[in-house]
Amino acid sequence: MSAEKKILIVDDQYGIRVLLSEILKKDGYHVFQAPNGVQALKYVNDENPDLVLLDMKIPGMDGIEILKRIKETHAHIEVIMMTAYGELNLINQALDAGAVAHFSKPFDIDDVRNVIKNTLLK
Repeated sequence: MSAEKKILIVDDQYGIRVLLSEILKKDGYHVFQAPNGVQALKYVNDENPDLVLLDMKIPGMDGIEILKRIKETHAHIEVIMMTAYGELNLINQALDAGAVAHFSKPFDIDDVRNVIKNTLLK
């Protein structure tokens, strides 16, 4: 990859943000973290990330709402949803709203890395 790709991790769980951040930084990505929707949308506007890893269940603005707002203003940003719940209807809503993929927690980190890599190569 010529330019360093930017990834925004949005999750209210600090441990998950740190884990993903450490691994993705090792893979050569420039990583930002946001614990909620307000901060996530600020990063989207300020940094224009290539990809957003977005938790479905976030207090305040939920993942679907954040996804829709990202797609309204930055349709080119790829969004991958993460959920601790196997809620098919939410996952389908997210895919309909423009998410490219989803993961259930706990996830296999190698699966996550592969999907990110393949998504950013498109």
